[in-house]
Parts: sequence; structure tokens; C-alpha cells
Amino acid sequence: MSELILSLLCGGVVGLALGALGGGGGVLAVPALVYVLGVAPADAGTTSLVVVTVTSVTALARHVGTGNIRWRTGALFAAAGVAPAIGASLFAHRIPQAVLTTAFAVLAALAVAVMLRGLRAAHGTRQAAASGTAVSQATAPGPAVGTVASHSGRPGLADATAVRAAPRTAGGTSAAAQRADGPAPEEAGGADATDGHGRSAGRAGFLRIATAGAGLGAVTGLLGVGGGFLAVPALVSVLRLPMRKAVGTSLVVILINSVVSLATRLAAGGISLDLAIFGPFVGAAILGAWDGKRLVAKLSGAALQRAFAALLLAMAVFMLLDVFV
Repeated sequence: MSELILSLLCGGVVGLALGALGGGGGVLAVPALVYVLGVAPADAGTTSLVVVTVTSVTALARHVGTGNIRWRTGALFAAAGVAPAIGASLFAHRIPQAVLTTAFAVLAALAVAVMLRGLRAAHGTRQAAASGTAVSQATAPGPAVGTVASHSGRPGLADATAVRAAPRTAGGTSAAAQRADGPAPEEAGGADATDGHGRSAGRAGFLRIATAGAGLGAVTGLLGVGGGFLAVPALVSVLRLPMRKAVGTSLVVILINSVVSLATRLAAGGISLDLAIFGPFVGAAILGAWDGKRLVAKLSGAALQRAFAALLLAMAVFMLLDVFV
């Protein structure tokens, strides 16, 4: 099969993953470039950064105006990773390929663990919401929750009503809602609590923000991945952002880290991009991302994530075997 066709196919698959899952393109792009197209790991990371940058801009544009982006928080979080991203980008092409491959395999395995944990948490939230609906139907006077939802005629209202009807905690917020979106900033309390603008209170909070941001920047610069699967949990756990705002804000972090890493690699030189591979791969990935959006509307999001997790796990095992066997 010709190099052009392989580039188009691999780029299309990466784009589909990005469009359907909203992330994971870099984790899939680098192994495809290295093992299918024969690109050196450092050069593959550069190509991956281009894909991540372009798709991040597209995704960020869709979130503008939704209220789910904390621009200041994202900029501050990314600022902690700028220096590590530059440093890692400068040394990426000097690190032995075996070391880069091993690091990437470990990162892929970590992505699988985070993804499966998220699926389990979502399943637990749905169960809690369903339990809350049953409690409200058994104890609340008047029409049952399901009856109200059915009369509204709007899809999804039953689920939202179920979350609101779940047993309330002492703070007045339903347990299901807390698990679904994470504790609200004003409810989190402690040293890591944030105000309405996502600013952390206390030295411990700032230290955790700096550490998480620096680690994400180093990963982006070294391996050429956006790291959304790391950024979102960090924003939720460190800054106590609700999940939807964490997803939108993570795009700001990913975009800044990717642009800094890509610019550093290109300015430093030492990277040789094969345009016969680079052009078709990036173009197919961008087009595939749009088709991925249609795919997710037809298939179960959980099923797609499980399939992607299985693919990443198999890829991580293969990469480790390639290095050590």
C-alpha cells in the first residue's frame, strides 16, 4: 500500500477518534506515525502537535459563548507548564527512541486507567440518579417525576429531574449532582477551594496547580500529546471545577501547551518533517474529526470509549514488547 494511502487512512482514524471522543488524538497519532508510517518518535510528536493544535482551536470555538470556559483559570494553569513544555520540546529529539517509546506506552496505559475510571464514575452517577428518582416517587406528594417529565415533551428532562430529586446532602445539594459535576467552588472549602473565577485559595492549592500544570506541559512538550485526559481530572480535583467547565477550560490549557511546544520544536530545528506524510495525515485527521462528530451521535459514547481504551491498552503492550523483547 502506498505511503499516501497509509497517511490518509491513519490520519482519518485519528480524526475520527478526536471527533467522537473529544480527545486522545495525540495518543493515537504518534504510534500510527511511528509503527505504520515509519516516522521517528520525535518527528511523530511534532506532527501530532499540529493535529492537536488545529483540533483544539476548532473545539474551543464550539465552546465559546457556552459559559463553560474559565479563560483566566486556563491561562494560569497553562502558564505553569510553559517552561517545562519548552524544556521538554528542546530535548525531545535528543532522547533515545527506546526511552520515548517506553514513556509513551506508560502514558497510553495511564490514559486507559483514567478513561475506565471515568466510565465507572458515570455509571455510578446514573445509578444514584435512578435511585433518587425511585425515592422521590415513593415519598413526594403529587405527580411522580416520570409523569412530569413525560408531560414536558423535552428529552433529557427526566434525567435532570432525577438528579434534582436525589437525596439531599447536609449542604443542600443532591449527592448525584455532586458526583456528576463535582463539588461547586463555594462548597469545596479547604485550602483548595476556589472562588467564582477559579482562583485557588492557600499555598497548598497554588502548589498543586503549579505541579499539575508543569507536569502537563512537560508531557505535551516531550511526547507531542495534548493531554486532555490528564488536564480534565486535574482541573476537577485541584481547582474543584464542575466537569463541563473543566472540559471547556482544558482546551485553553491544551492549546497553549501545544502551540508553545510546536513553536519551540520548529524554532530549535533538529526536526525533519516528511511533507509526503505530514500533509495527507494532518489533512485527513482534520476532516475525520468532523465525521467523528456524526459517529458519536449514532453510537453509544460509553461503547466508543471502551473500544478506544482497549485499542490504547493493546497499543501500549505492543510498544513495550517492541522495546524490551
